[in-house]
Amino acid sequence: MDPNLLTLFKLSLIFDADGADQSFTQQPWLLQCNQTLLLLEMERCGERFSSDMNHVHPDDRCNLTHFIREYHVFSFCTEMNAERIGCFWPNPAVERFIISIHKHFFSNCSLEHVVLVDPPDDTLTLLILVPVFLTLAMVVLVVWCSKRSDILA
Repeated sequence: MDPNLLTLFKLSLIFDADGADQSFTQQPWLLQCNQTLLLLEMERCGERFSSDMNHVHPDDRCNLTHFIREYHVFSFCTEMNAERIGCFWPNPAVERFIISIHKHFFSNCSLEHVVLVDPPDDTLTLLILVPVFLTLAMVVLVVWCSKRSDILA
């Protein structure tokens, strides 16, 4: 290969790499988060969610399968508007708004304390004895096979 051509090729790689490096280090234009506009947009998302939730029966509000689409639209609305305005999502203002929505619609959805109860004695005995007998049977089978192999060898 011609040495001049090789030098030219190396220089072009250096300039390309230098230009790429500058493009990565330059700060892109960042939007400033407008908290007032953000809260107005969150209110708009909340109003739409409220109107959607009015179609869900109050007894079904604790079962996510009954309102998953409405909640997804609400979450998507808050995320897209926050990013469009130039705010991070979630940020403290959005989190406070989402928590207030949760308190309004889902405050009665707290789980009752579930009391764990042992199974009936017959079931418990069966669950204990089956593995014990299987273990004993496997031990007997291994011992029997090892003695039998001694006789056959």
